[in-house]
Amino acid sequence: MQVHAHDIAAAHAAIARHVQRTPTIAAPRLSEQLGCTLSLKLENLQATGSFKDRGSCLKLQRLAQQPDPPKGVAAASAGNHAQGVAYHARRLGLPALIVMPLTTPFSKVERTEALGAEVVLHGESVAESTVHAKGLAASRGFAFVHPYDDPVVVAGQGTAAIELLEDRPSVDTIVVPVGGGGLCAGIAVWAKHAKPTVRILGVQIAACAPMLATVKGRPMPPLHTHTIADGIAVKTPGVVTAEILAKLADDILLVDEVDVENAVQVLAAQQKVIAEGAGAAGLAAVIRHADAFRGRDVAVLVCGGNIDRRLLATVLLRGLKRDGKVAKLRIAINDVPGVLARVTQMIGAAGADIIDIEHQRLFTGLAPRQAELDVVMETRGTAHVEQILASLRTAGFPAQSL
Repeated sequence: MQVHAHDIAAAHAAIARHVQRTPTIAAPRLSEQLGCTLSLKLENLQATGSFKDRGSCLKLQRLAQQPDPPKGVAAASAGNHAQGVAYHARRLGLPALIVMPLTTPFSKVERTEALGAEVVLHGESVAESTVHAKGLAASRGFAFVHPYDDPVVVAGQGTAAIELLEDRPSVDTIVVPVGGGGLCAGIAVWAKHAKPTVRILGVQIAACAPMLATVKGRPMPPLHTHTIADGIAVKTPGVVTAEILAKLADDILLVDEVDVENAVQVLAAQQKVIAEGAGAAGLAAVIRHADAFRGRDVAVLVCGGNIDRRLLATVLLRGLKRDGKVAKLRIAINDVPGVLARVTQMIGAAGADIIDIEHQRLFTGLAPRQAELDVVMETRGTAHVEQILASLRTAGFPAQSL
């Protein structure tokens, strides 16, 4: 095994002044709901919004301290690794070149450039970007910084475990999202050294779980990276990290899209914590596999918070819809004057607030002198929606929830 506890201790001393010592906070309401003692390690509060600051900081420091340091650094990334490398390269005065796929959202390109990096858009995937980045690095005399398959990077990520166990020494289970495996591997090395009885559970998105197949010796399943948890949708697990996780991880749990979406919404609504999909995957696993955590003292790594605002808005609104706090009703009416006013008055009198209403005469299978209303409204929840539906039907307006 290429990473040891003393490497992580040395990494902690080296980067402590240059990264955030992120808090580990209690989650009492979720603890009560899930039947465990739950804490959240908030790596989303790092300067660039993710744990990637740690490994990037250590790797770039080591490169800058070499007798013959590189002329700059290069990386390939569509998100958090790009920002971590750019941020610490600027701090250390190293030119940074980041190759990003052509499909990278402009907001991520803009954030990376704002940190002083040169961004080159190339390839349809991170794999293609990586090949191009390595070629450019070689031609310019730059060092290529791998996002996870590097013992130095793994040691840097593992420093999060030192802080976590200092803040929550009673913890008996640590849950860590797994993409390439750098964070989970680093945490596993330190945690198993400091507290051998602690359980280390990785989490992967079911659509893209190559690390699980690798450490279990199973055939590689089909891999799909188009997921809300794109930060851990990594097709090629690390060699270094897979070796560590095969020895030290107790299990790797799977979650699906709905689990992660729900966890993003729960973190925002109940903990006031903004997490990206990958960052919420740990909590998603605790919620989905609740029986495995009941009665345990659990710490979850919220590994990143760089979620697109439009996606976050969609997730939060969909959460309100699932809870019945936002509902859409389809109501059949006779298309005569005064009926629309009567329906809206009934809904308002029931205590709901109409957000939007569409009066449909053409695209419906009703009779010519009838119409449909699609009403979007804010309510107190599912029971309130059922109460409104019942009152509409009693008044002679066939209605259904969509």
